[in-house]
Amino acid sequence: MQSAEPPSKRPGLTLHWPLPYDAVVWVLTVGRPRAFRRRLLAPARLQSGESMLDVGCGTGSLALEAKRIVGPGGDVHGIDASPEMIARAARKARRSELQVDFRVSPAQAIPFPDGRFDVVSSTLMLHHLPRNSRVECAREMHRIVRQGGRVLAVDFDEREGHGPLGHFVRHGNVKAEEIDALLADAGLQVVDRGAVGFRSLRYVLATRPAENVA
Repeated sequence: MQSAEPPSKRPGLTLHWPLPYDAVVWVLTVGRPRAFRRRLLAPARLQSGESMLDVGCGTGSLALEAKRIVGPGGDVHGIDASPEMIARAARKARRSELQVDFRVSPAQAIPFPDGRFDVVSSTLMLHHLPRNSRVECAREMHRIVRQGGRVLAVDFDEREGHGPLGHFVRHGNVKAEEIDALLADAGLQVVDRGAVGFRSLRYVLATRPAENVA
């Protein structure tokens, strides 16, 4: 049984620079950020009509791409601890005329009910959190994904020590085996893992197994 202790009040390292963030992504993807985001989402196998939450959504571009995939019958939400990031994400949604709900929230206390989503994603976010906060985040992702739903986690497997990306993420990385253990300890079952195909990024895909009813 999981502990009922209150979530940490520390959101982790929170980025508050939406314009530089988007500019770095544009440069590193050689002007093809949408193709990069499609690659990030591919392991989740999003389907039309599904619901998804992007945890640590930043400026919202991944959530907006997910909305294009799930279509008008699906719903997509994004949370981030930075009000500046969420404000830019909301502006992007309005410009794109896509219905995506963005909220300011830490990853350790997600403001949605149990089993709400088909898919929960966390991309390039876990390395921002202290270890205890990662545990809390994984438990929350387990809580809000439905039974049989998927949790996708993507992060740097190695420190990026050189160039603009190294400067941008110099605070850390989370190896795939650490993500495996983190999700498994939260009650999720890892079903797939592999390389994203960009730098040292690797993904781990897990599912919430059906609970046995006595």
